[in-house]
Parts: sequence; structure tokens; C-alpha cells
Amino acid sequence: MEWEEAAQGFAAMGSEARLQVLRCLIRAGDHGLTVGEIQSRTGIAPSTLAHHLKFLAAAGVVVQAREGRSTSCRADYKRLEALAGFILQECCADEGKKGTSDG
Repeated sequence: MEWEEAAQGFAAMGSEARLQVLRCLIRAGDHGLTVGEIQSRTGIAPSTLAHHLKFLAAAGVVVQAREGRSTSCRADYKRLEALAGFILQECCADEGKKGTSDG
């Protein structure tokens, strides 16, 4: 994963409302939820929810699919795992090094 791609993914999760939507979808599992179900579970106004879902989908952390008259949304677990891996890939790499400073 490249820096720009990671930054976009983390930016998409950078608001309380979008995190709430994403956690709601993660709880729902692979089946996901319709936009109406997300709205009823989160209480986010429909127009605001549409904006947040668009932002999350553009970053690739949420996948949307049209099903008849409704839109189904689900968390993209592979993308979320890649973001977690990106941020943790160098965990503790400097641990035990002597002579490092905080700046």
C-alpha cells in the first residue's frame, strides 16, 4: 500500500460519524446493510449519511452495490486489514536501538 492510498483510507475514517457508520457495517458482517438500515441504526440524517458513505466508498473502505431500489453497503475487510497492516508494519522497529532521540 502506498502512502497516498493509506492517507486517503485513514482520512475517510477521520470523523466520528464515518467511524460510526463503518463500525455499524463491520458489525453487520459480509452481508452488509442497506442505506436505510444504516440510517436507522445510526440516526444520521439521510443526506448526511449519503455524504459519509460516498467518502468511505471513495476511499475503498466501504463497497456499495445497487439492489433494486435500494443500495447495499458493506465494509471492505481486505482494505481495512491492509490499512491496519500499513500502520503497524514497522511496529517496534526501533525498539532496542541505542542512541535514538525524539528530536
